[in-house]
Amino acid sequence: MKATIPFSDFSRLDLRVGTIQTADPVEGADNLLKITVDLGEVGKRQLIAGLRKSHTTSDLVGKQIVVVVNLEEKEIRGLTSSGMLLAADCEEKPILISPQEEVVPGTTIR
Repeated sequence: MKATIPFSDFSRLDLRVGTIQTADPVEGADNLLKITVDLGEVGKRQLIAGLRKSHTTSDLVGKQIVVVVNLEEKEIRGLTSSGMLLAADCEEKPILISPQEEVVPGTTIR
């Protein structure tokens, strides 16, 4: 078991539901996709995610996912990733975390 964190640290995370609008392969990278996510009032964000080997771009567009929106930006392969999507690590395949029902983009997760 990993170390525990105080609830106050967890509550600092801003988790929101986003709807994937585009998903395009990152040139020169075998597993990366450049994803545009609509996060409602938060705006649109670009995420760089290692999903290319396990998900087709057509399967991702329109899918709702959970995104950490207040994560520090990171540059990956010359592209800026402005958040992180949540996925379960299942037999080396990422399984995206998404709501059971469609919700308004930008809805807060608590």
